[in-house]
Amino acid sequence: MGKLFSSVFEGVLWNSRLVVLVSVLASLVVAFVMFYVATVDAYFLVSHLAHYASPSLPEVERLDLRNQTVTHVVEVVDGYLLATILLIFAMGLYELFIRKIDQAGESEASTNVLIIRNLDDLKNRLAKVILMILIVKFFEHAINMPFSTPMDLLTFAGGIALIGLALYLSHKGEHTQDSH
Repeated sequence: MGKLFSSVFEGVLWNSRLVVLVSVLASLVVAFVMFYVATVDAYFLVSHLAHYASPSLPEVERLDLRNQTVTHVVEVVDGYLLATILLIFAMGLYELFIRKIDQAGESEASTNVLIIRNLDDLKNRLAKVILMILIVKFFEHAINMPFSTPMDLLTFAGGIALIGLALYLSHKGEHTQDSH
């Protein structure tokens, strides 16, 4: 009786990992939604620029349109990066809890970004993309940042230095893991 109970319980416990499919499917749906939103934003961004080269457009309006365009481009990139995070997250969870994706391992187009071996791989890949989103957000805020005092400029320079340090440390950490 104990062996039967143990066997049934372990079967239920092992198969409970399939609940991860809910988050895999939800992440995929949200990733597709974000790809769609970013693509629609990109389309409207380009379509609104038709009059940018018009000689009748006053220079002040052209400069304002240019600043708005750069801000919107950053938002589009941010949308695509978020969609990418969700896609990597969905594939990573699937590979960790359900089974390896055979097509990813066999494909020449697949990169190491899409092949997840353990939870640390997933965490590291997500952290890199999240770092890129934070850099894009910093850039987005920097575009509209007014520099009215020397302290503003110094703060901005400090932010850039911290971004450089974060990129350096993430790159250095990548090489340290490869040597182990």
